[in-house]
Amino acid sequence: MTIETFKIQISDKTLEDLSFRLSNTKWPNQLKDSNWESGTKKDYMQSLISYWRSDYNWRSQENNLNSYAQFKCNVDGIDIHFFYEKGKGPNPMPIILTHGWPDSFVRYQKIIPLLTDPVSFGGNANDSFDVIIPSLPGFGFSSIPEYRGYNNSRVADLWAKLMTKKLGYAKFAAAGGDIGSGVTRYLALNYSELLVGIHLTDIGIIRDILTSMSENSLSSQELQYKKTVQQWLAQEGGYMSIQSTKPLTLAYGLSDSPVGLAAWIIEKFHSWSDCNGNLENTYSMDELLTNIMIYWLTNTIGSSAHMYYENTHSLPPMKEIKVPTGLALFPEDILLPPREWAEKKLNVIHWTEMPRGGHFTAMEEPELFVEDVRKFYRMFRTSK
Repeated sequence: MTIETFKIQISDKTLEDLSFRLSNTKWPNQLKDSNWESGTKKDYMQSLISYWRSDYNWRSQENNLNSYAQFKCNVDGIDIHFFYEKGKGPNPMPIILTHGWPDSFVRYQKIIPLLTDPVSFGGNANDSFDVIIPSLPGFGFSSIPEYRGYNNSRVADLWAKLMTKKLGYAKFAAAGGDIGSGVTRYLALNYSELLVGIHLTDIGIIRDILTSMSENSLSSQELQYKKTVQQWLAQEGGYMSIQSTKPLTLAYGLSDSPVGLAAWIIEKFHSWSDCNGNLENTYSMDELLTNIMIYWLTNTIGSSAHMYYENTHSLPPMKEIKVPTGLALFPEDILLPPREWAEKKLNVIHWTEMPRGGHFTAMEEPELFVEDVRKFYRMFRTSK
């Protein structure tokens, strides 16, 4: 199958069905003296759903998304949807950006023009990139795998083929966060000859620290990290336990209720963002709802959750990475890694501690994110 152009086209019938469901929500009870500690706050959800029903305009968002060049192509039996915008500089560097959960390709929407056309934003034309943003299999407008095995490593196989065999690049850059960090690291591990370098905003949960039986083998930084992770898993890791063990059971409810789906996603944006307890300090309701709509309209909350199952049950072990690596750490992200561990396991040549921002890096702080990506990859550009 060749590469085909793609436009998002949602039927009126689908939007009418959504409107009906939103109008017939059955609300749960919430204790009067509780806030967000037991889950997504009811009065916030009611205000969000009111906006969704009365003010949110999907057609406007659809047109905005369709203003970017989008494509689909089949790679090893999976139809991959991706944004693909060419850089406007003299020698653009190709970069593949991989999102995570519960975000989507819209995680990187704001930075497409900043990376492709730096001059228009006060930058240098020599910093331009060809930007490729695929939707993970089972996410967004990529197809849903019919069989098991699509973990971070297997997605990296798809990305390597997309970039080389489909798009024709001999070498490329890669960046990602959340699941996207894992995919990017497996790209570096298994296809080092193709990678210029990798840029990460996290390195996930470091299992070898967490499962270490001897505290004497861990440094003080690593011991503190272990304690932080254990506390976080106890207080915040319920979603992960469900999605890595029984994702299909969860999917029945979230696939049937747009409010249930929204609450499941919104709670993570509230908990993981640098928003000081108020989502609208960081995002507009349109931004939040468009990300939710991607899951609802494609019915991919179940398949996206299933990737946690695969990464728990079928992911091969990660080994030391030799590809040059840049890390940009945002202070309100979850589970920031100890630097000494990162420098032992990754070829870290660039380390930035950001002044602000949380887990959804490029959505929250697009300018900070882009400047760090530019700075890191300047080390690998050849002058013309």
